[in-house]
Amino acid sequence: MQNSDSATKLRELETQLVALNNEIEKVRAEQTPVEVQNYTFQTLNGEVTLMDLFGQREQLLLIHNMGSQCPFCTLWADGINGYLPHLESVLSVALVSHETPEYQRKFAMDRGWRFNLASHGGGQYIKDQCVFGQADNYPGAVVYRKEGNKILRLNRAAFGGGDQFNAFYGLMSLADFDSDAWQPQYHYDEK
Repeated sequence: MQNSDSATKLRELETQLVALNNEIEKVRAEQTPVEVQNYTFQTLNGEVTLMDLFGQREQLLLIHNMGSQCPFCTLWADGINGYLPHLESVLSVALVSHETPEYQRKFAMDRGWRFNLASHGGGQYIKDQCVFGQADNYPGAVVYRKEGNKILRLNRAAFGGGDQFNAFYGLMSLADFDSDAWQPQYHYDEK
């Protein structure tokens, strides 16, 4: 059982974290949308545009994934895949990486991912829309809204340890988990 000082401190910090997350939501809601061009991507069915990825929805969540060479990106995508139907009840969702559509599909099938996939091929889209500064590629997510023939970027965020987009780290912290001593794997050996 936790001692009362430690339990009180944890509760205070958790309350502050909820308040900070609420503040982040407010600031995101106040962001001025930025118009972006209608970029092109490659898919198994040929070339598509950013506008095409919206499908019938007015908003699009585009997940930036560094591809199969990044086990951390895979961890984030595995988690998002689990609640993909919930996300798709309100907006379109697609995952983009630099890899070819054929390789994306093969990797997605191995992971059990159900994402709509598209390849930016390391081209202009990722150079302009990267979620972290001027990086050529960085994991994260961007939300776009279409208004007529315009595409507006509403918000973007980078993915990384301890962020609000991956429940794994929060759950593991309950077990005194040292995230610096752990590396995600594509497959774990059964023991």
